[in-house]
Amino acid sequence: MKQALEKIELAAREELSRIADPAELEALRIRFLGKKGELTAILKQMAGLSAEERPVIGQLANRIRADIEEAVSEKAAQLKAEASERKLKEERIDVTLPGKAPKLGKLHPMDAVMREIEDIFIGMGFDIAEGPEVEYDYYNFEALNLPPDHPARDTQDTFYITDNILLRTQTSSVQIHVMENRKPPIRIISPGRVYRSDAVDATHSPIFHQIEGLVVDKGITMANLVGTLDMLMKRLYGDECRIRLRPHHFPFTEPSAEVDVLCFNCGGKGCSMCKGEGYVELLGAGMVHPKVLANCGIDPEVYSGFAFGLGLERIVMRKYGINDMRLLYENDLRFLEQF
Repeated sequence: MKQALEKIELAAREELSRIADPAELEALRIRFLGKKGELTAILKQMAGLSAEERPVIGQLANRIRADIEEAVSEKAAQLKAEASERKLKEERIDVTLPGKAPKLGKLHPMDAVMREIEDIFIGMGFDIAEGPEVEYDYYNFEALNLPPDHPARDTQDTFYITDNILLRTQTSSVQIHVMENRKPPIRIISPGRVYRSDAVDATHSPIFHQIEGLVVDKGITMANLVGTLDMLMKRLYGDECRIRLRPHHFPFTEPSAEVDVLCFNCGGKGCSMCKGEGYVELLGAGMVHPKVLANCGIDPEVYSGFAFGLGLERIVMRKYGINDMRLLYENDLRFLEQF
């Protein structure tokens, strides 16, 4: 029996030296040390030994079992370390190489300037109002003091869906909705898309964006209008920016004015960009016509107000020195990544 035990110990050590897989190691452990293993089978035969042989063989068997268990544990630790080292080599990352930065999106220049303008007006206490782009003729024209025979209703300038429904040509229609549903004081801007039947060129598009403003309260004067627009332009273009008002005519304001801004190219000295004027036309404005207030149920004897409308594309082009509106809509990343 002693020889059989020593033979099992020798065989276990030889096979352990050749094992390179954890599954094979577990199979070896079960083969020699399991309940039905070779060592267990030898120990079951000890009942046939004499009283003198039994303790000697028992001590030898326990030592061999302990030696095999220890060898199996050491082999398992070795295989685990080798697998970990192999994995590190296979999955190694060279941290000295430069990383690949993901491309981050950013705001389109139109959206960036729109948000900037909204923030400026919110800071002055204005609310942002929105309205439908498909509008009734009444809100787009008639309520704004544009009777049925007015030239602005020309089908060459307006996209009509039916005789009474059209794509809005201005966001002034939002002002009518607000004045019909809210009592003064009113202080809003209404940004959004508008539609006119214009041919596409460097300065025109059938779809563009307007930001219109409206203030209605007691005691509102042209001075309030000028102060508001002056603040807007200084916040957009810097403290040195100046505006100029010229008399004009709009059916929905009285008095009305065209608002010019100091030429960015020549600083007011006169150049080809401003056609020698020193100023560039930017927007229209004026005091809300009494008939418009009355159409909305607001007493023009008690309340007055001012309104203005500016084209977002024109503001963006002036801000970034862009000379062709079409660049804003072509989605050319070579152009957009500059902003």
